[in-house]
Amino acid sequence: MIKLNIHEAKTHLSRYLEDLAKGEVIILCKRNVPVAEIRGISPRDTRARRPTGLARGEFEIPESFFDPLPEDMLAAFDGESR
Repeated sequence: MIKLNIHEAKTHLSRYLEDLAKGEVIILCKRNVPVAEIRGISPRDTRARRPTGLARGEFEIPESFFDPLPEDMLAAFDGESR
């Protein structure tokens, strides 16, 4: 655990980024009185992919979903009003 006063943190925070990434915790103090805690964020596992088909069988898409939209609705998407 690292204790830093606000002035030191503002001036030298970039020096402590590597420590934060390794799991170190910084206690931010105002006149040596702790006021906040700064922790690093765990790296996100980009290999874990969300599985497909989680809601399979829970609902059906009707054929009408694929019908063309009415002209007035298409015009609304273009910012026109009819």
